[in-house]
Amino acid sequence: MSVDPKSFGKVAVLMGGRSAEREVSLMSGSGVLKALQAKGVDAHAFDPAERDLVELKRKGFGRCFIALHGRFGEDGTVQGALELLGIPYTGSGVMASAIAIDKVMTKRVWIAEGLPTPKFVLLRRGTFTREQVRSIPDELELPLIVKPAREGSSIGVGKVHGYSEMQDAVEAAAALDADVLCEQFISGDEVTCPVLGTGDAARALPVIRIVAPEGNYDYQNKYFTDDTKYLVPCGLPAGEEEAIQDIVLKAYRVLGCRGWGRADVMIDAATRKPSLLEINTSPGMTGHSLVPMSARAAGISYEDLCLQLLAMAALDHEAGEAKRR
Repeated sequence: MSVDPKSFGKVAVLMGGRSAEREVSLMSGSGVLKALQAKGVDAHAFDPAERDLVELKRKGFGRCFIALHGRFGEDGTVQGALELLGIPYTGSGVMASAIAIDKVMTKRVWIAEGLPTPKFVLLRRGTFTREQVRSIPDELELPLIVKPAREGSSIGVGKVHGYSEMQDAVEAAAALDADVLCEQFISGDEVTCPVLGTGDAARALPVIRIVAPEGNYDYQNKYFTDDTKYLVPCGLPAGEEEAIQDIVLKAYRVLGCRGWGRADVMIDAATRKPSLLEINTSPGMTGHSLVPMSARAAGISYEDLCLQLLAMAALDHEAGEAKRR
């Protein structure tokens, strides 16, 4: 992909923000900023938690690379503001971002489209009783997973092994989100698959198999240790990688994602059937992040990846559409 770095004009790398993933976002944004500058892009750091987004227009920024994670960055809010400002941005638009950040809404769309995802029960803060919480393992079986519906980076995620652990796990998740997702646990291989592009032109990158210490791929093991192993090539049986890539592409497209994303998948050890867990529309770009790792296996360097993503920056509604009405 041949692009002129100067053609992008003044670029803001949005990083930091106000979500629980601020620390990771700052790491992602720093890496992206350095890469774009190394490629000759006039890129600058911009933290929406410290500066008003209106400054983007005042300061003459013509394009944004969104390196924000979680709420107020990956959930359609910043995307909507940039639509109003008329500044093209990387990643999915308002609707896809808003749906994808919500694991329950994402599941509902996937289920409606016939895509596989683990069974679940939704609890709403302040409306469930102890008896309801205690009965969930009867429906989903043990062990099961409890997580906030709209957090990322495994924040607030708990694995429940017994009835007595349910209440604490639900309360911990409810402290972070009004919606608590209780999800069937799939025992087997954990994999992830990035996607680049939009619509029919979107393509899946190599699948990565994740082998975490004791199967615990939590916040610490994601970002701050070297104990987790990432296998790419993934080493899955013949045909499985292609099947996962196909499902991930469908999952990405039905949500209306664009630019890039990354879907997490569990493969049932007994049946070898894949189940979609969630999709990230603003994936990590840190030293431990998976999209750069997969891209590298496909022959795309970190710097070239950042440049390609920036080149795909767009708006849901171009200014010309409004003028024609």
